[in-house]
Amino acid sequence: MIKRTIEISREPAHLTVQLEQLLLKRDGQTVASIPCEDVGVVLVDHPGTTYSHAALAQLASVDAAVVVCGRDHLPAAILLPLADHSQVVWRVRDQVALAGPLRKQLWKQIVQAKIRAQAANLSAGPARTRLLELARTVRSGDPKNHEAQASRVYWSAFFESIAFRRDRFGDGPNPLLNYGYAVLRAAIARAIVAAGLLPSLGIKHSNRANAFCLADDLIEPLRPLVDARVKELLANERNELDQQTKAALLELLTIETQVGDETGPLMVNLHRMVASLVKCFQGKAKAIEFPEPLKADSPNAESRIPTPDSPAPVPCN
Repeated sequence: MIKRTIEISREPAHLTVQLEQLLLKRDGQTVASIPCEDVGVVLVDHPGTTYSHAALAQLASVDAAVVVCGRDHLPAAILLPLADHSQVVWRVRDQVALAGPLRKQLWKQIVQAKIRAQAANLSAGPARTRLLELARTVRSGDPKNHEAQASRVYWSAFFESIAFRRDRFGDGPNPLLNYGYAVLRAAIARAIVAAGLLPSLGIKHSNRANAFCLADDLIEPLRPLVDARVKELLANERNELDQQTKAALLELLTIETQVGDETGPLMVNLHRMVASLVKCFQGKAKAIEFPEPLKADSPNAESRIPTPDSPAPVPCN
């Protein structure tokens, strides 16, 4: 089942539950009702939104993530359920015991997958050729920081029509990229917790103030999915972080992707990716399987970019 992503941004709402249905109320009237078990992510971007304790507890019980946005409309906090996986103790033990050589090999795979995904976003030319060469020559642990080298090449070539500098606090496409990355990070963190792993114990990222180091590792090869969607939005004159652009970025979680021989929505395949990582931690596999977008000519591949004349999406998507 494809889990639903609920966005609350245009108008405030009160979230409560009744008979395992998530109710959105305004002025005492129910404006939407969704089965809690169908919810994967609730993204709240209206400061007037309120919640009942029962609603948050019920969402946690069905493994839903609640993402709260700040004044800048970017995700500021994530509420995740505590893992209730039957093997959580053993999986955390394997995660903590990750050996140095395997850790370096896994990071190499992540960097290679990221650079190849970046190359796939570029047209044929010197920049794409350079990225493929960098991906091919990444060594265990990426000691020569091919990831950073590739980033410089990639961003200098990706937005051909504008002068762009990737900066978390910058303007232009940066707010759209930030929003897309944050939504994807929350979905990955949800998959990590559901698999019985600790999101704070990363492979490469390690920061005592970061509770999502592992999510920050696994998001790297998937960032180009967000990049490509933002570029499409800009091509359709959607360059502001408004309701329509946020809806288009949220829909990334539903696009068809492929993991090995399996195809399915990205949110589903994030769980398959984390499951492959669990097998690596257990010594049952040597490679992480990353979701990849379907080919442009695939019958399941489609673009959902809203045009300037598209109607605004309803509050619950």
